[in-house]
Order: sequence, then C-alpha cells, then structure tokens
Amino acid sequence: MTTGAATPAGSPAGATTAASGGTAAPLPVRVLRHGAYEAMAMLRNGEQLVLAIVLPLLALTALVITPLLDAYGSSRIDIAAPGVLALCTMSTAFTGQGIATGFDRRYGVLRFLSTTPLGRSGLILGKAVAVAAVLAVQLVVIGGAALLMGWSPQAGGILPAALLLLVGSAAFTALGLLVAGTLRPEATLAVTNLVWILLAAAGGVIIPATSLPAAAEPFVSVLPSAALGDGLRSALVGGILDPIACLVLLAWAALASLAAIRWFKWS
Repeated sequence: MTTGAATPAGSPAGATTAASGGTAAPLPVRVLRHGAYEAMAMLRNGEQLVLAIVLPLLALTALVITPLLDAYGSSRIDIAAPGVLALCTMSTAFTGQGIATGFDRRYGVLRFLSTTPLGRSGLILGKAVAVAAVLAVQLVVIGGAALLMGWSPQAGGILPAALLLLVGSAAFTALGLLVAGTLRPEATLAVTNLVWILLAAAGGVIIPATSLPAAAEPFVSVLPSAALGDGLRSALVGGILDPIACLVLLAWAALASLAAIRWFKWS
C-alpha cells in the first residue's frame, strides 16, 4: 500500500490555453492533457508504482506457485489472472486515486485547478482518463506476465472483460473520490488501504464469492470487488459476459457518483 503524495500544484494541464488570443483549449483537449499529466505523476511515484505493478505481480506469482486456487479450476494461472486484473483496477482506481485526490484536496490543488479553464468537471474527467491510462499499463504488464506463465484467456471473453474493466474502473474511481472528498487525507489513507486489504482477502476478488462461507456469500456477492472478480473470471475463463456482475458494477458506479457529487468537498 502507499502513503500517497499530492499532485504538484500548478498542473499545466488545467490552465492550458491556446496560443492565439489566450483562449482556453477545447474541453476534450484540456481533459486529455490533464489526464496524461496525472497518469505520468502516478507512474513516476515510487509508492504508486509498487501498488500498481509490483504488488499485483507478486500476487500473481504467489497464486501460481501455491495451491490456494487448486479447488477452483484446473489451471492456477487461468483462475489467478482475472482476479489479479481486478486487483489492479481496485489499486489504481480506488486506493491510488483516492489517496492522491485526498492529498490534492489538503494542499489546495483541487481548489486551484477547479478555478482554471479545466473546471471541476474537466478535473474529474481528467482523473478518470488517468485511471484508464494507468490501468492500460497494468494490463500490458500483468497480462504479459500471465501469458508468459501459461495463461490462455478465452478469445470470446476479451470484449466482455474490457467492458467489465471499464465499468469497474468507473465504480472504484467514484468510490475513491467519495472517500477522498469527504474524509481528511489521513483518514482517506487509512480507509482506502484497509478496504483494499479486506476486499483483496475476502471480497471475492481472488477467491470466487460462491466459494466463500454460506453466511458471507450473499453480502460479498453484491460488493463491486466480487462483481468485478467473478465477472472477469466468467469472461476470461468461460468466454461469457456475466450480466449480473455488470449490473452490480453499474449500480455501484451510479450510486457512488451521485454520493460524490452530493458530498464532495473541494477544500
């Protein structure tokens, strides 16, 4: 996990203006530039890099060389890879973005950028772009490592998996922003790390929700972590889209977004 660091104030992405007349660049350009800036800031941060790349690689290796997943399928790597990709989504969209936003809020970065041509909506969209960019890097690195370990995902499940990752990243980004916008940075740091650990261990990410104790299954199955983990396993192992998992993630994304809009504090 990470202790987080604030995005440096004065991001050039938010205040970018066109050369002619000093007018602001179009919103899509501003959003993409700010997203690229935030993505590079995340990837250059050593602690964020550990959370985004090193820990998932260690988890993937441990799951392949230990018998933990032997009861859930014939191939350890085929069961482990989708769960680790879900873990990557949680680490980047929820923990990493939540902590970074929390400290940006403390140091006044959010308040400053919200007054630039980027605006509040552009700032949030830029963060979503940054999450998508970092997640793409994770997919290449973690997916490549899994392929070298013998992973053979179902070709028919690639598009359903991409859809689930997109909706899952939206849900966890919204949850991360909700926590960062309502709690103090120290509390955000503690809550996001604790939730990440709990969901990774018993939230249906690595071990399917249906394999958990009967008393816990109904609760865990409606968590976004279980929906993403089980949905990716259905797509990449079975080659099918799990509509229930997709609906659960959409519901979490919508509810967390509405809550963040209602209660997010910019300073």
